[in-house]
Amino acid sequence: MPLTRRELLASGIAAGTMITVPSLSNAAAPATNAPRRRVLRIAHLTDIHLQPELDAGRGLTTCFSHVQSLPERLGTEAPDMIITGGDTIMDAMDADMARTSLQWELWRKLKADHCGCELHSVLGNHDVWGWGRTKAKTAGDEPRYGKQWACDVFGRDRPYTSFDRAGWHIVLLDSVFPFQETYIGRLDDAQWDWLERDLAAVPATTPVIVFSHIPILSATSLTTASPAPVAEGTEPRPPALEVSGKMLHIDGSRFQKLFAAHPSVKACASGHVHLVEHLQYGGVDYFCNGAVSSGWWKGRHRGTDFGYSLLDLHDDGTVEGRYVAYGWTVPS
Repeated sequence: MPLTRRELLASGIAAGTMITVPSLSNAAAPATNAPRRRVLRIAHLTDIHLQPELDAGRGLTTCFSHVQSLPERLGTEAPDMIITGGDTIMDAMDADMARTSLQWELWRKLKADHCGCELHSVLGNHDVWGWGRTKAKTAGDEPRYGKQWACDVFGRDRPYTSFDRAGWHIVLLDSVFPFQETYIGRLDDAQWDWLERDLAAVPATTPVIVFSHIPILSATSLTTASPAPVAEGTEPRPPALEVSGKMLHIDGSRFQKLFAAHPSVKACASGHVHLVEHLQYGGVDYFCNGAVSSGWWKGRHRGTDFGYSLLDLHDDGTVEGRYVAYGWTVPS
């Protein structure tokens, strides 16, 4: 439940602020005499963009410490698990092997030394090695090319997975689809087949939360839209806005149909745009959860602080999200 002003002041919150975003799905929850009970708390750390520069390692260490000392800092319970939301490292897509290895080894060390919590990872576009072949100087046939390197680091045989915990089904998707020497946001056919079978196997009474790196549905992505070009010689038409396929899942309508067929899907959480947002559509809550690195460790991004989100999952299928600033400032 949200902290009162008195509790906030008593908790020494100067080390980090917390913004409560109550789930709108609560209004649609069935009426019951029994109070809802939180069964799982997830710390969603997205867009870490870990690198040797800009003191990013110390920033992540500070974030890990903040997450794991919540009872002391904020008068609330520590999370049951951490889910990183993609872009764990600064960039591998355009980086050579040596630079990519340096970033992943830094992640391995900081995770081993400073994270004592169960941790699962979503793959982001910056975690994919060598798709920018011109800059990365890759041939495309290297053993760790593409998503394999990140899968090895995450300890998985594929970039997407699902598991059950505390009465919830948790899905980690791979949003990153190759396009020329870069990417767009969508699932490939094999992953769509897997996701449809995965959700079909979940009992109707089990709530589901879906994590993706690129948002499935987002208004913040629209803030990057630009006027769509008009081909010369075409008939005049009303102006239109164009959103890059890098900023939003281009297969969003397929997700809406799938979720409508599976009302057990209660929430989706993403990152990628480094902004905080909460939407509800079709009975599903969509959380976009800022960035641990905020403005890529150079400062705040469009007023969004360095932070992470706490997602509280309840036994009635509702979700409450809170964005937490962990107190990092750019070293002078």
